[in-house]
Amino acid sequence: MKTMTAALLLGAAAVPAAAQQLSPPVIVIVDMDRVVNESAAGKQAATDLQAKAQQLATRRTTLAGQLQSEAQAIGQGQQNKTLAGPALEQRVKAFQDKENAANQELARGQEDLARSRQYVIQQISTASDPIITQIMRERGASIALQKGATLQHTASLEVTNDVVGRLNTSLPRVSVTPPAPTAPAAPRN
Repeated sequence: MKTMTAALLLGAAAVPAAAQQLSPPVIVIVDMDRVVNESAAGKQAATDLQAKAQQLATRRTTLAGQLQSEAQAIGQGQQNKTLAGPALEQRVKAFQDKENAANQELARGQEDLARSRQYVIQQISTASDPIITQIMRERGASIALQKGATLQHTASLEVTNDVVGRLNTSLPRVSVTPPAPTAPAAPRN
């Protein structure tokens, strides 16, 4: 009985010793913000997105000018008493409809721009995943962390430049036109 107890105790003591023999994890750090912003695809997309944003700003200015002219015409008509009663109400209603349509158009434009940005990030992230996996294998790493998830790290752990360089070769361009949003499925009865 004593030999059995001693064997169990020795066996139990061996478990923590075996666990202590595991090698420490090798970690690589990737700054995905830099990958998106500094890669060739990211730079190209930034230029395209800036053009889209400028078109939206130009459209906003155009619509604001049209609405301001219309508001001034209504105000002028009220002031010189040429616009009153049902005609005034009809003109004000038409102005409000134009204003609502303009706001909806601009909101759709903002949503489209945001979706475009997200699509660019998605494409770059998807293309970066196998590159990061390959770099991890090459370095014997078991963990890849986003730079923002670290408090401190040594520069030797950072592989962002390698990711950007390889991404430039494998993905020089991305699309800024996201796929059309899918409509929610209709409920079945």
